[in-house]
Amino acid sequence: MSIALRLAKKNWQLYLIILPSLVYLLIFKYVPMVGVQIAFKNYMVTKGIWGSDWIGFKHFIDFFHLPIFWRVIKNTSLLSLYSLLVGFPAPIILALALNELKNGVFKRTVQLVTFAPYFISTVIMVSIIMLFLSPQLGFVHLLADKFGFPAENIMSKPEYFKTVYVLSDVWQFTGYASVIYIAALAGVDPHLYEAAKVDGASRFQRVIHIDLPSLMPTAVILLILNSGQIMNVGFEKVYLMQNAINVGASEVISTYVYKMGLVGANFSFSAAVGLFNSIVNLLLLIVVNHVARKNSETSLW
Repeated sequence: MSIALRLAKKNWQLYLIILPSLVYLLIFKYVPMVGVQIAFKNYMVTKGIWGSDWIGFKHFIDFFHLPIFWRVIKNTSLLSLYSLLVGFPAPIILALALNELKNGVFKRTVQLVTFAPYFISTVIMVSIIMLFLSPQLGFVHLLADKFGFPAENIMSKPEYFKTVYVLSDVWQFTGYASVIYIAALAGVDPHLYEAAKVDGASRFQRVIHIDLPSLMPTAVILLILNSGQIMNVGFEKVYLMQNAINVGASEVISTYVYKMGLVGANFSFSAAVGLFNSIVNLLLLIVVNHVARKNSETSLW
């Protein structure tokens, strides 16, 4: 203990710097966890959290036996995996492509164009998607008509929902996500490229044997973090893109919790569903981190 106190006194400036972050985490992340207990109670607003009756795992069991349970789990997991498979490699490919560009003006222009959609709000992004896919005025349908394809209302086709969601996410977030990979490539020793050129390596071989290995530690960490969010499909965008026709393919855990909790005022049940979702994410994070630690030198812990 005396050693810890001496270190704390010696580095008190460093502890003072992280104090605001610790206070933020304590107030907004850990204190609200007290409310998780309503998932195990028959919560009533008039009685409050502490006064409501304890009913154990009843809400969890009810959720598992609902006809919609497997549909919600399937939609959430498939949409998340689809987003991960398509969206995760996209920023890596973009970063590798930008790293090979020698024209500074063109490189900065591409970065600006790909980065700009990140600043578009979710509501505006969904509005743009609706306009693009409109069967009357959307350029997608006008383009399809030019090639002789029939105009369809894509947003009313449940089978197209996941593709529209994932591709629009790729368009919006690829430029932003590529920044961390571009930074990683900027730290590669230039002597490696020079040595590869002397050995006669082509540009593609330099990408495969120098750039990709340099990105792997960063990519593995981000993959582990993303795996812990597989069951957390963004609520806002899914809910805004949802309609009465495609709801069978677009109903995910987050929208279901919103409808049951806030719209239906069934707070305890929605808290149980949300807690179940968080536990699944935690287990996935632990498993993927374990696999990464066994198969590489990079992991979260």
